[in-house]
Amino acid sequence: MRYIRGFRVRLCWLVALLCLSCTFVSAKVKLPTLFSDGMVIQRDVPITIWGVADTKEDIVVTFLKKKYSCQADSSGNWKIILPAQKAGGPYILQINDITVDDVYLGDVWLCSGQSNMELPVRRVMDMFSQEVDSYENDYIRHIKIPNTYNFHEPQSDISATTWKTINQQDVMNYSALAYFFAKSMYDKTGVPIGIVNASWGGTPVEAWMSEGAIEQFPKYLNDKRRYEDDEYLRKVKELEGYAYYRWNQALYQGDKGLHDTLAWYARDFDDTLWPSVDLFSTAWGGNGLNPINGSHWFRKEFDVTEVNNEKEATLRLGCIVDADSVFVNNTFVGTTSYRYPPRIYTIPAGVLKTGKNIITVRLISNGGYPEFVKDKPYKIICNNEVISLEGNWKYQLGCPMPQAPSTTFFNYKPVGLYNAMIAPLHNLSFKGVVWYQGESNVSQRNEYATLLTAMIADWRNTFNNDNLPFYIVELADFLAPNDPGRGGWAEFRLEQAKVAEGSTNVHLIKNSDLGEWNDIHPLDKKTIGNRVAESAWANMQAQKELKKKINK
Repeated sequence: MRYIRGFRVRLCWLVALLCLSCTFVSAKVKLPTLFSDGMVIQRDVPITIWGVADTKEDIVVTFLKKKYSCQADSSGNWKIILPAQKAGGPYILQINDITVDDVYLGDVWLCSGQSNMELPVRRVMDMFSQEVDSYENDYIRHIKIPNTYNFHEPQSDISATTWKTINQQDVMNYSALAYFFAKSMYDKTGVPIGIVNASWGGTPVEAWMSEGAIEQFPKYLNDKRRYEDDEYLRKVKELEGYAYYRWNQALYQGDKGLHDTLAWYARDFDDTLWPSVDLFSTAWGGNGLNPINGSHWFRKEFDVTEVNNEKEATLRLGCIVDADSVFVNNTFVGTTSYRYPPRIYTIPAGVLKTGKNIITVRLISNGGYPEFVKDKPYKIICNNEVISLEGNWKYQLGCPMPQAPSTTFFNYKPVGLYNAMIAPLHNLSFKGVVWYQGESNVSQRNEYATLLTAMIADWRNTFNNDNLPFYIVELADFLAPNDPGRGGWAEFRLEQAKVAEGSTNVHLIKNSDLGEWNDIHPLDKKTIGNRVAESAWANMQAQKELKKKINK
């Protein structure tokens, strides 16, 4: 009995120690994801540090050899406001037992919008590869806010991500516009630059607005209410995903090019009975009245000189509507699932042979007219040899299909992106906002000025800065001169101009002249980045002069 009682006493002590240990672990301070090594904090304004901990936990922040303290409230939230500091670094930010290293004070910019803001550096390398490959800068930092949405309430944090410098390892994933803007701003100011990139392709302005901001737009408020049920979202995703799976399964089963005795991508497949079509003809993509969706097969013979036999090569296939899979001499070399990215594939060494070679493209049309976009590069590059792929190809319809089932893009719905990607940033201070968005609102352009004006006021309220500068990038010109839709883009730019003209400290950046008629994502992000920087720099100088006058 003594042994049992002694064992019980020791067991009780062990449980107590474990409880104390758990209490200690749970009391550890948790910082927002934004506070990671390499971050940039806005100079010359009070600095907010915040996070969560146990109720009444004591918090001590050490920065620039000074200590600041507070206590977590009854919900475990805490916030400390440090005095404004001049530009500089690197510094160490200490919060209890957490150390954030390599911290700089400089100018922090929020870059937001849709795909032309999100478009990464790797997509503009055709125009800027030499400049990008030769540039690194430890004083320019970039953080991408993870793409997600929430229809319930403003979120307090974002999912895992980190600050990164401009270096060759990471630069390809940076926003191209923000990259060139940051370079230009650094050259002008000489202070560290932080880019907070909160952007998502295809998203309309109402997705970036808070629920309070859209209350004046009942249609969008009521639309948002449909998505507040997580079970509804799950069922829609499940049903639409299964519908698309069935469509693709039927496409695969019905595609003769995949099930013939010899697959149509085989080098030795006999395509002599196939008709020839011009790559850019519209005839093969329709039946005279409606588009033909499904799979379309194209084959082309080309010759390779002996000097390039079995060497690696680069294949350029412009842009294709909608998706493609590409083969060279039986070898699969690449695929793209949607229309916008440039097709740049590597043909591995050993695939190309001296003399006759065969390239095969299996084009998938999901809806609308399929096409190879004109005025893009269609060629093979091997050493100094360039082999054109334009002109006639052999063609055969593989599997006609009805239009693919639709997919609901929940990230396009009102409020969702504000709650998940903007609200968690609310304690940050920004030098300004660069906004490149609008392509998805062209069809509702008559209400855009009102929406964007409301969004600007909404974000200024969120960031507690009534004079937060906004730099609106004008939409680039798009579509062929004879396309009736082109006029809508011109009208939309007038709506953007209305916002700038009718708002304080909102600046419109000219961009229409940088457009490409056949690409909604024009390559020249450097010129527009420089223009935004020039406008921001001029505004900063004007604000300085205004302060001087006020202080006299």
